[in-house]
Amino acid sequence: MASVPAVLQSEWTKIRTVSSTVWTLVSAFVVTVAMSAALCALMKSTFDDLSKEEQLTFDPTLVSFSGMMLGQLAMVVFGVLVVGTEYTSGMIRTSLAAVPQRATFLFSKVAVAGGLALAVGLATSFLSFFLGQALLGDHRVGIGEPNVLRAVVGAGLYMALIAVFSMGVATMLRSSMLSLGILMPFFFLISQILSAVPGAKDVARYFPDQAGSKIMQVVPDAMGSDPAPYGPWGGLAIMVGWVALALLGGCLVLKKRDA
Repeated sequence: MASVPAVLQSEWTKIRTVSSTVWTLVSAFVVTVAMSAALCALMKSTFDDLSKEEQLTFDPTLVSFSGMMLGQLAMVVFGVLVVGTEYTSGMIRTSLAAVPQRATFLFSKVAVAGGLALAVGLATSFLSFFLGQALLGDHRVGIGEPNVLRAVVGAGLYMALIAVFSMGVATMLRSSMLSLGILMPFFFLISQILSAVPGAKDVARYFPDQAGSKIMQVVPDAMGSDPAPYGPWGGLAIMVGWVALALLGGCLVLKKRDA
């Protein structure tokens, strides 16, 4: 029976020695910070062109995370690769032979990868915030203002939860290509399109990305967005529920199916 510390060490070794997972995290960091900075600079120069309603509900903190759309896709890829690479290479058989306790195997992987995603997510959110506020000039806010620190920390949590959710889905599907083929269009297209369609947006606001992103808002109904029936923490709780369901499904599939 493999000990938990040994399994954790094994999972850490797998992640840091696979270049694709490392570079995906680097991409999540760089793309999010760069895109957010560019959009903050653009927002500063075009602020006077915004409608009166958008100016009154302008959320400098949320604008600092404008690049999160692309950054979260990198986190999806990271979460899928952490799980899917073992199935693609056939290494999963060796891993499960070494760690027959499948729940221990999965949640050790989630603990290591999720912790790493959280560290990168927090580094990304704090740098995006401070750089974005510097570029916003007179429209900036300080991190000590009400609810701003919550939003910055929440943005890091959001990125980590996206990665863990993707790990759960990849464990259920046991295929990197299939997982990416479902998750990438879902987050990049389907969720965004449905959130703008009358009627459908009432359902879309409960999707993990739509609900979880509320934690990054400081100003309610920021930039003239539609009001949600839950607050920042309520939205994050909905996202955590999705993550828990994905992990539960992954654990059940892992236990019942052969490698």
